[in-house]
Amino acid sequence: MGTRFEDRTDAGHRLAAALGQFQEQPDTVVLGLARGGIPVAAAAAAALGLPLGTVLVRKLGIPGHEETAFGALAWAQGRTVRLINKPLLERVLDHGVQQEWLDDVERRERDELLRRVELYPGTGIDVADRTVLLVDDGLATGATMRAAVEAMREGGAAAVVAAAPVGSIDAEASLERVCEAVVCLHLPGRFRAVGSYYRHFGQLSDDDAVRLLAH
Repeated sequence: MGTRFEDRTDAGHRLAAALGQFQEQPDTVVLGLARGGIPVAAAAAAALGLPLGTVLVRKLGIPGHEETAFGALAWAQGRTVRLINKPLLERVLDHGVQQEWLDDVERRERDELLRRVELYPGTGIDVADRTVLLVDDGLATGATMRAAVEAMREGGAAAVVAAAPVGSIDAEASLERVCEAVVCLHLPGRFRAVGSYYRHFGQLSDDDAVRLLAH
């Protein structure tokens, strides 16, 4: 169907319109998944009059097929949550991928999470007894969003809503099982890369993310 959003800021404004019931609601926060979800979340939070923070997430990609996640990590409030797709992991190992390769992937991604913890503001927002709107720029597999949801559960969130401008049908279905609600503006029948639904979809730097969170 082609481009749906001008950029992540445009997507955030349009997502906010679908989240209008949370406008200026007390005990509600918007957390963007770092890095790509942060500008979407920043635009949505500003439009909704809600506090902004972030959840640091890293996909655990299969060596040689990095876009396919066998799991994900999420860091929030001093804890790292590890989520593994066990059926996929078993298939990957059966097809000759070595466990030590996967361990190396996880070690690198944990190191990157801890590097970002030192840089990014907004990672320590208390979510206990609050409604959390988790925002990303797209849901391909849903792996990182599911890890973020689990981190919010462990933090004692009262309710968790997963929100994204675009997502795959499978990702939405998997998230509906673990969230109070899933808000996705566009669910294409044949999902392509998240960036293909944006006119402008550049890589975000650490500086970009920190600037948005600091404001």
